[in-house]
Amino acid sequence: MADKKDTRIIAENRKARHDYFVVEVYEAGIELFGTEVKSLRAGGCNLKDSYCEIDGGEMFALGVHISPYEQGNIFNRDPLRPKKLLLHKSEIMKLTGLVSREGYTLVPLSLYFKGSRVKMALGLCKGKKLYDKRESIARRDADRDIERAMKDKY
Repeated sequence: MADKKDTRIIAENRKARHDYFVVEVYEAGIELFGTEVKSLRAGGCNLKDSYCEIDGGEMFALGVHISPYEQGNIFNRDPLRPKKLLLHKSEIMKLTGLVSREGYTLVPLSLYFKGSRVKMALGLCKGKKLYDKRESIARRDADRDIERAMKDKY
């Protein structure tokens, strides 16, 4: 029998780590319908250009694209509908205070199965400047070159 804490990544937002400095990471549940979960199991999700917004004491993920389930017929939902995130009230209030600071935003970093439940990793992020992005690319390329050299050597 599978352990309840098994995690399987569905989708990652790699562009978020390129465009933002991730200050903190939070885990949130996500409210989905049955056909959306079936579509996620088939791998139909895209987190690019998605973000989170707090409205009326509730948190929503906007821009998360979950493809319609092929066998779902009338039960399919709009792929880009706002998805409600499940967090404790105290966590939402804390994040509201953190996001109100200038330059900070909440960005979905990844979507994954934890046991049978779908979870989302949220990043409290601060935007990067163009020169920061260039440094990140240079560092990544240097690491890649070192890795290749080590692989070739051994």
